[in-house]
Amino acid sequence: MSITLTESAAHRVQSFLVNRGKGVGLRLGVRTSGCSGMAYILEFADDVNADDTIFEDKSVKIIVDKKSLVYIDGTELDFVKEGLNEGFKFNNPNVQNECGCGESFNV
Repeated sequence: MSITLTESAAHRVQSFLVNRGKGVGLRLGVRTSGCSGMAYILEFADDVNADDTIFEDKSVKIIVDKKSLVYIDGTELDFVKEGLNEGFKFNNPNVQNECGCGESFNV
């Protein structure tokens, strides 16, 4: 099981955590939503729950809850700039279909 970050994503997360001034890492998960069934959750984590799994890549802790892990195992998180747009991109090998806007997926 693994969750990884590209250099670009790791740098961006580290920068956010420094500017925020607190936090143990990044929480990554999924919730039921969108036209394809599931949407990613990406937020700062100030604590770790007993049932969380912690991955560390490029000096960033990635915290995943037990229920989400089955859907995002093997995911690589990237940070991309495309023209005027920038944001995190999920390279999830488990995805079978995504909606047109890329906000939701199913496995």
